[in-house]
Amino acid sequence: MTRTVPVRFGDRSYDVLIGPGVRSALPGIIERIGARRVAVVSARPAEWVPDTGAETLLLSARDGEPDKNLATVEALCAAFVRFGLTRSDAVVSVGGGTTTDVVGLAAALYHRGVPVVHLPTTLLAQVDASVGGKTAVNLPEGKNLVGAYWQPAAVLCDTDYLSTLPPRELRNGLGEIARCHFIGVPGLHGLPLAEQIAASVTLKAGIVSADERDAGPRHLLNYGHTLGHALEAATGFALRHGEGVAIGTVFAGLLAGTLGRIPPERVGEHRAVVASYGLPTALPDDTDPGTLLALMRRDKKARSGLTFVLDGPAGAELVADVPEQAVADALARMERAPLDRLVAGAPAGVAGTEAAVT
Repeated sequence: MTRTVPVRFGDRSYDVLIGPGVRSALPGIIERIGARRVAVVSARPAEWVPDTGAETLLLSARDGEPDKNLATVEALCAAFVRFGLTRSDAVVSVGGGTTTDVVGLAAALYHRGVPVVHLPTTLLAQVDASVGGKTAVNLPEGKNLVGAYWQPAAVLCDTDYLSTLPPRELRNGLGEIARCHFIGVPGLHGLPLAEQIAASVTLKAGIVSADERDAGPRHLLNYGHTLGHALEAATGFALRHGEGVAIGTVFAGLLAGTLGRIPPERVGEHRAVVASYGLPTALPDDTDPGTLLALMRRDKKARSGLTFVLDGPAGAELVADVPEQAVADALARMERAPLDRLVAGAPAGVAGTEAAVT
């Protein structure tokens, strides 16, 4: 069964197709774009890449934060030039969230913008990175600090790809699904994975269609991300993005409780929901609170002081100028655990999810 989620941006609107085998729709999309040449950037084996129906250049990529930088973007654009890619041609990404981000930024910059189609092959990329038009790469100073908004022409979330993923990679995507409980889509746990993906994408599509450039409600999608990004950087990316977001979601509940925004039972709900997905709920025991505070001050949402998306009486909202002492107190209340135990995960939770891929 194929699910179609529209993302509305006027004449830049596009569909997200979700289901087994939807990668077969790629030639029709390329034909609709009118591209004569296609550059496919893939972090997956060649047999994972569907036919484009046009003259194709296949470029290899590697998922992961080490290649998510401006040097990779420059190398891709140079390859586009050598191939003779024009503004009326197209770029396709095949891979996880880091590949989607890098390829999306290269497409946004090359000739000041060429059409891009995303074929996300990880759960994290299907529920989050491939939808909404955010592209970015990292600097040594922080994560996702250089980027652009560039909406894709289509997104093909082929759930067949997910059956090849190791348990930890599936768990990585569940971090983004779990945080949806607190920003408008509760009760996803236990549903078939394709339904979880569709619900998460539908939520995101509605939010980004109303706020493409993070001027307001799109901040809600960063629930749990402020500490999550800091943990990724502080651990040298030993913690994956979804794992960091999961821990950041638990922390967001503790911080909201510290500020008196939510009652203790709602604070506890944050930990319970995250744990129900088999996700980590504790800080790595060797992370320094001062380092985390310094990294969170660099968060892109911050305008003045520490800024977080926090639950409250009217639901989640952006809260600026959060007192540093409150943040430190909430960090001190977090459970601690060895990093290797956090990344090992909870096999029972992952097995239940893996069986639900349909």
